[in-house]
Amino acid sequence: MRRFAGRVAVITGAASGLGRALALRFAREGVRLALADVDERALAATRDELAAAGAAAIAIGCDVARGDQVERLAERALAEFGAVHIVCNNAGVAPLGLAWESSVADWQWALGVNLWGVIHGVRVFTPLLLRQGDEGHVVNVASVAGLIAPPGMGVYNATKHAVVALSETLHHDLAGQRARVKCTVVCPAFFPSNIHQSERSRPPELASGRAKSAIDLELAAMLRKATLSGRLSAADIAERVFEAVRDERFYVLTHPRIKPAIERRMRAILDGAEPPSPV
Repeated sequence: MRRFAGRVAVITGAASGLGRALALRFAREGVRLALADVDERALAATRDELAAAGAAAIAIGCDVARGDQVERLAERALAEFGAVHIVCNNAGVAPLGLAWESSVADWQWALGVNLWGVIHGVRVFTPLLLRQGDEGHVVNVASVAGLIAPPGMGVYNATKHAVVALSETLHHDLAGQRARVKCTVVCPAFFPSNIHQSERSRPPELASGRAKSAIDLELAAMLRKATLSGRLSAADIAERVFEAVRDERFYVLTHPRIKPAIERRMRAILDGAEPPSPV
């Protein structure tokens, strides 16, 4: 995609972190923005910040785990701007814990946001992009946890591996149709974002229902430290995403130092060996 001015981007999880950074980056190119998040107060602040800088942006409260709300997001974007060209399925949460201790609610919450959110984004927006007959791009934000499997993050890892698999399949399906719509999957390591605070957006009906163990607290502290000490910023990641959309690149691995861990895992699979620890 070479022309951005006047295009329309839908970004989920746009109130903060990478979603906000993506909105700011695309706005610099003259892209009009439909911003979605469950945190409507923070989302309004992002919209106002963009509007003050001269960007055309609307804010839409949306729980991506609910298909009907994603459908309404598409309807609102079309009603406001008449088209959609870029879709960033970015919203994500990160419950932690030993694999056998994660509750049903932990699984439901993370699968709803991290995986069903992307499923709904692909299901709702891809046909729309194809019908337009114009250039289009779907950006699915996974994680390096979609390529390796760090301990204590079983729920998160499962959702992100699924996002990578879905994205690769979407790429093949679009290529098979010789579509003008392309796809990118983003697999960052830790960077400063609000992912370590995602519990505050958990719906009350999906409360974990179990007391935090010492291991849970240790994992949460490690996630917070790793997130806040990341050397790349959300703006840096957003720049890599923009370049991938511009250059029609599929994989975005923002942290080259993680590649040896990915290679060790792939080699273990091919050799039939036990999976090596990525940490």
